[in-house]
Amino acid sequence: MKKFFTKRNRVRLGFVILFITTIYLISSILEIKSSHGIDQQAGLYWQGEDTVDVIMMGTSHVHCNVNTALLWEKYGIAAYDYSGAEQPLWMTYFYLRELYKYQNPEVIVLDLYAPARLKEDYQYQWIAENIYGMRFSLNKMEMLAVSVEQERMLDYFPSFAVYHSRYDDLQEKDFENFFWNGREKEAFKGYTPYWDTWAQEEPKLAEQGADGLTEKSERYLRKIIAYTKKKGTDLIFIVAPYIITETDKQTYNQIARIAEEEEIPFIDYNEYYQEIGLDFQNDFNDDSHLNYWGSCKFTDYLGNFLASCDRIPDRRGQEGYESWEEHVRLIESQQKSNE
Repeated sequence: MKKFFTKRNRVRLGFVILFITTIYLISSILEIKSSHGIDQQAGLYWQGEDTVDVIMMGTSHVHCNVNTALLWEKYGIAAYDYSGAEQPLWMTYFYLRELYKYQNPEVIVLDLYAPARLKEDYQYQWIAENIYGMRFSLNKMEMLAVSVEQERMLDYFPSFAVYHSRYDDLQEKDFENFFWNGREKEAFKGYTPYWDTWAQEEPKLAEQGADGLTEKSERYLRKIIAYTKKKGTDLIFIVAPYIITETDKQTYNQIARIAEEEEIPFIDYNEYYQEIGLDFQNDFNDDSHLNYWGSCKFTDYLGNFLASCDRIPDRRGQEGYESWEEHVRLIESQQKSNE
């Protein structure tokens, strides 16, 4: 033991520690951050183990429309928006597998906008948002294998090869990504509100058929169903409100049949505009997303339903859930800045 702690070995050990620390600092600064998928995935790793009771999954319709601060403040629901922009169901499946390494939720709420709109087997427009936040693992490699064509794999892996040249793009938030920022990281629950207003026309749809779900989407939808059943987690299908089309509705009708077959609740909230109280002149950021004020109305309506589920407890005042109180304060601060 004395031989190991010779002066020469202590110097060597010091260089190893310095090298590892330098790599950590450089990687933390340079890795890509984005509040439309990357931060939602990376933020999962900062949450207390087995503290999240409700996981919201899907596309940006989740992290822009589901106000996790309101769910906590009004209903005591410890929820997290674990979603990514235009995330197809095959990536959702591998997100689900990643999730259970760190959390064991009571309920998973899956928004199904993606299979209604995304019909191609490879979705490159927003795919980076669903890749760079996930830690390296066999699960990530399997996700890439079904999400990216082989000849394009090097465009997304390894991640460091993509972001190592970001020196000219660094911003203040890039220097707030270290372990000593853990409290702020834990307080982020995925919710990314929009603050603009764009008046919309309320959709009027006729009766529709039931088709449009691609073979790949259906396969992974059923894999998601089987996986959550295996884990003993309740699964709920929803469609968050937006300016829906007749083609979208046909796909939801097909999904509704699968949900009935599998005994899974399925709620298309586009059928509840009036009950939610949505104002099409003031509550939309664009034709696909609610703004902050619209998200509050929708989340309140959704939260009332979730609060009726026996498996979802009210965590307010419990030890270990202080980060949700901090989350509420952060969203309130954003609201004051944007009003």
